[in-house]
Amino acid sequence: MRIDCHAHCSVSMGPWPNHHQVVADARRLGVDKVCCSHPLATKPTDPKQIRRANNDIMAAMRTYPDVILGLCFIDPGHIRFAQDEITRCVVDSGMVGLKFYHQYRMDDPVFSPVIERCAELGVPMLMHAGHPTDEETLAAQPRISGADHFIAPAKLCPEAIFIIGHIGGGGDWEWQIKAMSHAPKNVYMDTSGSVIDAGMIEKAVRDLGAERLLFATDMSTERGVGKILDADITPRQREMIWGGNMQRILKMRKI
Repeated sequence: MRIDCHAHCSVSMGPWPNHHQVVADARRLGVDKVCCSHPLATKPTDPKQIRRANNDIMAAMRTYPDVILGLCFIDPGHIRFAQDEITRCVVDSGMVGLKFYHQYRMDDPVFSPVIERCAELGVPMLMHAGHPTDEETLAAQPRISGADHFIAPAKLCPEAIFIIGHIGGGGDWEWQIKAMSHAPKNVYMDTSGSVIDAGMIEKAVRDLGAERLLFATDMSTERGVGKILDADITPRQREMIWGGNMQRILKMRKI
């Protein structure tokens, strides 16, 4: 089974691709399940807008219940609302995990209540991440999390499941792999992003182990599939990345 653990879609709101197109692309390329979220890039965020965005994903889940797996977007800065939204979306509506953007870095103490809650529920947390080197991205995303920002919270809460988003999303992916090599085993990295540098997947497998990598596209669907097909890795390693690892994570859910 191929599970895209990091994608986005929309039913009635911008800017993400229409859910019909996302599912059509997945089916065309042999992807069985797609984990979709509707993150907001603003800081501060508006709870009403967050609720609308998560409602949008719920609508997509209802339309394609066999394909779309929802990820609940939250901003941990809204402490009480974040907990309520986890209950509403994950516990009551069946979303399989959480999605964070760059409102705060992963090691900010504001995440502590959310991390503890996700550990209790056994659901993964996917964080928009990278190690940008250009001034424009650094200025636009001053709180973007690098792989090093996952180390402390993962050690503090070993029952929690962390996913570093899009190794190929831009920036220095070799730095990201090196930093993640110091993180505990409850930290995973997804393969998504438009960057398709030669040797990227092979180095990640060699340095981190295939058991810590998750197939994803983050809307670069053809590239996301192609980089796994092209990688010089074993059939067993490819199977783990395609979906075996994510299936194992989804089975950890306690609700």
